[in-house]
Amino acid sequence: MTKRTLLVLGAGGHGKAVAEAALLSGAWQRVLFVDDRWPELRESFGLPVVANLAGLPAVTGQAEAAIAAVGSNALREQWLAAIRSVGLPVATVIHPRACVSTSARIGDGTAIMAMAMVGVDVQIGEGAIVNAGAVVDHDACLGDLAHLGVGVNIAGGVRVGACAWLQAGCSAGYRVVVADGALHAPGTALSV
Repeated sequence: MTKRTLLVLGAGGHGKAVAEAALLSGAWQRVLFVDDRWPELRESFGLPVVANLAGLPAVTGQAEAAIAAVGSNALREQWLAAIRSVGLPVATVIHPRACVSTSARIGDGTAIMAMAMVGVDVQIGEGAIVNAGAVVDHDACLGDLAHLGVGVNIAGGVRVGACAWLQAGCSAGYRVVVADGALHAPGTALSV
């Protein structure tokens, strides 16, 4: 059996969590990191760091797909573009301990982390993050590159705009609309 290999761009904290989720999911048997601290950084989370971002074209043949795994929405957008520019498919990673409705639509390059819940008829754009313990209830919508921090709770029908970042512990009540690019501090409660 051939080992399916995933390139994870970013070997920091989020990158390590995405790598672990990918391996635990069973969809990937091998993970390689691409990180701009290479060549000084050769290993992260016990996994090899094989190139920096500029070296991405040279390592594309070593993997079946790649994901941009960094918390910064702007960097994640740049890294997604870099993945596409070298012709690699963009992977979506879902931790096996996440609960994701079969009716949810998840965009390419999204990471859904441990203990997250994604409900019925949820729509999530490309390159989004639903971090550990976050809840995205029925009919909610996350735009491209939206980032829900650890423990964020989004009620049914909430709309989170593209590149918005709700930091750890935020909550949004029913039908709240979060503007594109909005940044909300940890613990912020949003209501209509």
